[in-house]
Amino acid sequence: MSKVPVNDFHWKIIEPWMEPEPEPGYRQASESAREAFRDLKLGVRIHWGLYSLRRQQRESWPFLDLPYAGRQEYQDQYRSFNPKRFDADGWMKLFRDTGIQVFAFTTKHHEGFSLYDTKTRVKRRVQWDAPGGPRIVDCDMAYSVMESPFRRDIVRELCDAARRNGIAIDFYYSHPDWFDADFRPYGYHPAFTPGMRDRPGEWGNAPFPGAPVFVAPDPTPEETARMVARHRAQLAELLTLYGKIDMVCLDMWLGPKVWPETRETIRLLRRLQPDAMLRCRGIGNYGDYYTPEGFVPGSKENTDMPWMVIYPLGRSFSYEPDPGQHKGGPWIVRNLVDAVAKGGSFMVGVGPDGDGDWHASVRENFAWTGSWMRVNGEGIYGTRPREGELWREGEEVRFTRSKDSSTIYAFAMKWPGKKLVLKTVAADPGSEVRMLGVDAPLPWRAVAGKGLEIDIPDALQEEWRRPCREVFCFKIRGRSAPGHER
Repeated sequence: MSKVPVNDFHWKIIEPWMEPEPEPGYRQASESAREAFRDLKLGVRIHWGLYSLRRQQRESWPFLDLPYAGRQEYQDQYRSFNPKRFDADGWMKLFRDTGIQVFAFTTKHHEGFSLYDTKTRVKRRVQWDAPGGPRIVDCDMAYSVMESPFRRDIVRELCDAARRNGIAIDFYYSHPDWFDADFRPYGYHPAFTPGMRDRPGEWGNAPFPGAPVFVAPDPTPEETARMVARHRAQLAELLTLYGKIDMVCLDMWLGPKVWPETRETIRLLRRLQPDAMLRCRGIGNYGDYYTPEGFVPGSKENTDMPWMVIYPLGRSFSYEPDPGQHKGGPWIVRNLVDAVAKGGSFMVGVGPDGDGDWHASVRENFAWTGSWMRVNGEGIYGTRPREGELWREGEEVRFTRSKDSSTIYAFAMKWPGKKLVLKTVAADPGSEVRMLGVDAPLPWRAVAGKGLEIDIPDALQEEWRRPCREVFCFKIRGRSAPGHER
């Protein structure tokens, strides 16, 4: 069975209370689902919520730093959520033109605001500006986009548009919920409890550093049961009401106290959509894939569990107002090539503003990426890594291969000059070598002790004549010599 790498940061958090092996009879997603996942090389991760109205960094997290009055103001923003520039088809066309194959969307982040038509109800919440200080009060709310002025099921519109554009669907869903008081104190919930203070190991988290502390009573058995039921019902809605879902990007965890109930929820998801790939965050080896966050692993990973890097284009995954903080199209491409060469995939994180529109700089970065992908995508889409350490030569060359191993793609991370030498590649006489985006095949020769030498035409030494501006892909088609990965 594929397992989460033992050095994964989030696995280390849940490892003390998570069984390393799933219970007997538990079924992972099928091998065909894993293969389909591995074919999804470039994705986009969209963080959108009430925090987008504030154009703040770090998504929901700054909520925990706010004073009590600020928390109430934050949560009441649902009354003004009205993204009039949101256009699901426009979003998907942007992604398709970028070369993106899968989108992940925050159906609900930690703040608890659902961006779909959930039928579940929040029964208890914290009134942060109550006279005399915060207190838990009764309510009866969906706390969703359907109670905002917008009143449109954003998730449904995105799913429909994605299918029209041939883009796979990934639902992000936060295990904790900071609006619903029944979820206290799991997942850094802002309602602290005596149980968290005295037995933090039962709840899976410590208080958020520097946060104003509101001490609420420990949840009753009735509240805990209601939390488990709503958590389960929301995930069931997402895997029942929106057709086939390719991936579920779970986030955070609910802790050991309710792990048996969470495990049953995961079993339900398997029954509803057996081949939806589940992110391992909070469920350990019951998951199907994991996500190195904010970095590309330095080498091939120490597991055969499928993986997809998630990495924000700006300073965090939410809306970035400063275009100078966007890392650029070349950054996307270089990380994509690096991840794919090592056997993974790459998902760039961006967020729209509160109106549902994208920063002009995001569009520019995506346009650069799309232009590169139209030339070089053949060396990315549907490929697999070479064996062992043959995924690279030094720091300046990365490799992929076709599934049938008949073709190798060599990515020169910088312009190679008049000659590209590949030490670990050999080809039979008659094999064809091309630079993607160039019509004519390139002269090449096998040199004893050196490998494959490829001549670069003089015309391409002029930068403006090259098919792309950075990261150049060379296609070597034909059977490789014995001892070399084909």
